[in-house]
Amino acid sequence: MDNRNDSHGLTQWHGTTIIGVKLGDTTVIAGDGQVSMGNTVMKPNARKVRRIGEGGNVIAGFAGATADAFTLFERLEKKLEQYRGQLLRAAVELAKDWRTDKYLRNLEALMIVADKDSLLVLTGNGDVLEPEGGIAAIGSGGNYALAAGRALAEYEQDPEVLARKAMQVAADICVFTNGNVTLEKI
Repeated sequence: MDNRNDSHGLTQWHGTTIIGVKLGDTTVIAGDGQVSMGNTVMKPNARKVRRIGEGGNVIAGFAGATADAFTLFERLEKKLEQYRGQLLRAAVELAKDWRTDKYLRNLEALMIVADKDSLLVLTGNGDVLEPEGGIAAIGSGGNYALAAGRALAEYEQDPEVLARKAMQVAADICVFTNGNVTLEKI
């Protein structure tokens, strides 16, 4: 994946879209499969959403550098073991480490994670954010997917259908996002 600084010095991620939707007792995380290097599509079917934790009871999706994301997945899994599957506690502890540890601080990725109770966005700034309205999106097409998801939420009560439709909108608009969607549900 590619990242660039915008005019405000903030990192702008290119190369993926991840959306998390929590409606009622069901939560899904969906992500596209495109890996871009600059303006070239390197791979159309990457798997950026996966189950982690004991028994696969946590789902996670990433935007950013692939190797960095795998490092964060591994660290989150260790935190989940340490805190006996408590996602919120594990996420807060990972965010603390991510912000303060010299090695982790250089990782370039964002994550959306969820279990049966929580949907969270994790950043390298130490943020653990619970999205308003149960919808969160990250990546280059994240704003498109988020806008579509929020608009659809009034009409669509199935989180899987909502996530897939929002991902399609993002894929139709963002050149760094494709329609090859991986989706996990809890």
